[in-house]
Amino acid sequence: MIPIGDDNSGRRTTPIVNWLLIAANVFAFVFLQGLGSNEKFTLAYATVPYEIVTGQDVARPIPIRDEYGRIAGTIDLQPTPIPVFLTLVTSMFLHGGIAHLGGNMLYLYIFGDNVEDALGHARYLVFYLLTGVIAGLSHVLTTVVLKNGLLMPSLGASGAISGVLAGYLVLFPRQRVRVLWFYSVVDVPAIAAIGIWFLFQLLSGVGMLGGEQAGVAYGAHIGGFVAGLLFVKLFVRRAYPSPGRSVV
Repeated sequence: MIPIGDDNSGRRTTPIVNWLLIAANVFAFVFLQGLGSNEKFTLAYATVPYEIVTGQDVARPIPIRDEYGRIAGTIDLQPTPIPVFLTLVTSMFLHGGIAHLGGNMLYLYIFGDNVEDALGHARYLVFYLLTGVIAGLSHVLTTVVLKNGLLMPSLGASGAISGVLAGYLVLFPRQRVRVLWFYSVVDVPAIAAIGIWFLFQLLSGVGMLGGEQAGVAYGAHIGGFVAGLLFVKLFVRRAYPSPGRSVV
């Protein structure tokens, strides 16, 4: 089930911040990451759980082991020119490839505008960054608890976007979302479209005990989503219709 659009007929404002966030992510990938070719920049500003826990920068090759414990390669971690804790923010604007970027920006484009409309521009930006940081910390926590992947860098806007999806679910549970379902396009309520997405994240995370699988930090997705559920009502503009009521 892939979302391709939603009902924006009730939106009252232009989603300037959402567009700027999308532009910032695209700019970082194209010009700073060199379309993914500038690994030194990417590895310097990605989040490394060990660095967040200890506050110490790690700049050395890290062995990557396969499922049998054999060394399959290395990741050459780079010096981080900023305090390592700030990588919880910088990593939110980095991506591992075009597909990674495209998928994240699709979800942000579809769901972010109505959430921004409900929260207001400044509050939406704070909400986005807050849920993204909490998502990053959730990923760090899972690596510490499981003692798995402490030196593996993580990056991407998925955690913050998970918070946006949760905010959308709380504010617009009955809003119609157009999704690609096999070979047809159907309209489903947001509670179904986003609920199925979160269920997949939850089952995947439990299935791998919250660790990393194929480079996907499900702990961050779940943490960002829970943060969005908990905090979105605190950011809603007073003049906006009550959360839980569809605006159409």
